Parts: sequence; C-alpha cells; structure tokens
Amino acid sequence: MRIPAWTEDELVLAGALVVRNGWRELRTGDRYVQELSELLRSLPIHSPEALDLPNFRSPDSVSRKTTDFMTNHKRYSGKATRCGKPTLLMIEAFSTREAEMLQAAQSIEEGIASGELHIIPRQPDEVDETGVTAIEGRLLVRWALGRERDPKLRLQKIEQTRRRGRPLRCEVCDFDFARTYGDLGEGYIEVHHLTPLHVSGTRETKLDDLACLCANCHRMCHRNRPGESWRTPTDLREWMRKSA
Repeated sequence: MRIPAWTEDELVLAGALVVRNGWRELRTGDRYVQELSELLRSLPIHSPEALDLPNFRSPDSVSRKTTDFMTNHKRYSGKATRCGKPTLLMIEAFSTREAEMLQAAQSIEEGIASGELHIIPRQPDEVDETGVTAIEGRLLVRWALGRERDPKLRLQKIEQTRRRGRPLRCEVCDFDFARTYGDLGEGYIEVHHLTPLHVSGTRETKLDDLACLCANCHRMCHRNRPGESWRTPTDLREWMRKSA
C-alpha cells in the first residue's frame, strides 16, 4: 500500500506551522515537527492500514512538506520543490487569508485535543462527488454537517422562525415544502450555518447562526470547487443572480 496523499486537513495544519514560523521550513528534529507528526497520525480520516505504514506522516515527511510551503511561496527567491496542486492551493489560501486559515488550523487542533472530532460519525456529504472537500478540510465539514443534522437544533430553529412570524421557506430561493408537497412537506426545512466553524470557532451553535434552506440550496452551499470554501446563503443568492 502506498502512503496516502496529504488531505486538506493535514495541509491546513502543515501550512499553519510554516506560517507561524515566518514562512520558513522546519527540520525533522524540530519539536513542532515531531508534535505535528503525532497529531497527523491521530486524525480520524485514514485507514488502519495507512497508519501501520512505517513512514506514514513521519517527521521527515512533515519537514519535507514544510519545505514545499516555503519554497513555493511567492516571496521565496530560490528553486521551488515539486508539489501537487492541493499544496499550491493551500499556499495561496494562507497567502491571501492568513488569519482565517490559522483559525481553521486552530479549530482542527482544538477538536482533536478535546476528542470532539473523534466521536462525530462520518457524514455522507463530507466529501463531495469529486472526491475532495473544502480547502478548510474534511474534518471541519464533518463537524458542521453533524451539527446541522442535529434534529433538536433543527426543530428549535423552526420554532424560532415561526415565533418571529416568518414563513418556513428557503431563505435563498423561497421554496416552500408545504406549498409544493402539502401535508408531507409541512414543517420541513433544512438548516445551514451562516458562518463556518473555522471562522466562528468551536463555540456552541446559536439559533441565529443558522439559516433555513431547501435541500437543493443547502447542497449548493456545501458544494465545493477548487480553492473555494464555505458558501453562505447570501453568496448563493448572488451566484444565482449572476447566473440568471
């Protein structure tokens, strides 16, 4: 079995390490490289067979990845090492929205340290049909989907919407399940986080953090494209306006 390619989650953590080190590589013996190697091996995304490989996310491999980040950064004047498109996209993400990406790394680190990310089951849509996830990584997508699918939270959001005298329909396209499906659709709607976890942090979800969406708009908010991340209902409305 070959060592699996680096995932977005792993690249987020490696990129954060390089950025915190002033966009400089870190050597194999560095304490932070050793700690990151251990953290990567603890992420709940790889198979037991991968974890059994002797060089899987070893300190050497972590150090080499930090070299990729350093030498492929636009400020580096020397010869760049060869790396794949996912690493280049992550370098671009850290270059253009550093604070946001560092928060993403911190959220993953906190989720692993607390054990939260180990107990959340895999979600059907955490990896899309292309086999990739948002640039912030699969684990944060899993965490968000798990929260959005909490039946108690969804019911509380529905009750809040009704208390405020608002119709229970999609906040993007105005689709009303009850109007289309009658009794079958009465009281049905899906909920979506207005702000991704890497921005809001791992605090408890508040009802005002959620938007009511139809299934189609919800899927489009989560659908990923290379280099893109979270899509809010406002983003999706603007996308629809431009596509009309």
